[in-house]
Amino acid sequence: MLNATDIRSASILIVDDQESNITLLEEVLAEAGYSHVTSTMSPRDVEALHRRNNYDLILLDLQMPDMDGFQVMSALEANASESYVPVIVLTAQPSHKLRALQAGAKDFISKPFDLIEVKTRIHNMLEVRLLYKKLANYNKELEQAVEERTAELRESESRYRSLAELASDWHWEQDENGKFTKATGLVLEMLGIEAEPLSEGAADRMIGWNESEREALKSKISAREPFLEFLFTRVNVDGSRQCFHVSGEPMFNQSCAYIGYRGIGMEIVGRP
Repeated sequence: MLNATDIRSASILIVDDQESNITLLEEVLAEAGYSHVTSTMSPRDVEALHRRNNYDLILLDLQMPDMDGFQVMSALEANASESYVPVIVLTAQPSHKLRALQAGAKDFISKPFDLIEVKTRIHNMLEVRLLYKKLANYNKELEQAVEERTAELRESESRYRSLAELASDWHWEQDENGKFTKATGLVLEMLGIEAEPLSEGAADRMIGWNESEREALKSKISAREPFLEFLFTRVNVDGSRQCFHVSGEPMFNQSCAYIGYRGIGMEIVGRP
């Protein structure tokens, strides 16, 4: 939450072509404890001054020669780095108040000045402005924290996958259409898929797999079911038997949309 020191330390710019008005407002603000108050009698300098200093509040006279307050607000809006431009207009014309609010002013102070009104409106507007800034900063910090945490999770996942691959004999990944994007070891042979034209001896490697196990594994992948240590076997041409453990899981993106499958496997040595 804000305290009195936060509000009184806010930066304020007074814009008026009448030096007497500037002097009066400076005295009122100094008496109220505001410590960062500057002023200008040149409305054409306001946009550049705000871009450089990012004022918490601009007290802007509407009726000025050469460039009126409406033109100043238009310049501020056109070059604003954020959506909230903190302007209170100063006007002696009641008919200008609605137009000023429609042009982007956040509030108005009537001339001649009622000093209690001046202090109250400035305090209230600064409180809103500083809370807005605090919320914006919090959102930035939260966004940065989320990005950092996401990067940590991705790095952790990458390390886990690397370790899993090192601990297994082979691994694979499929996209959402079932197309293999990465495959090592016996994956393609196990599922009965030929990635390349059969080379010498490849035909022998494609046979001997237990068809019921193969279909059961394909069915689990088609249903997007995770599975752990699914037992898979084959009988080789020489009559020897091999056993494998296969584990896999579906993959989803941050929007929970299915993006494919990944799995690992290893041969179980010594199993009859």
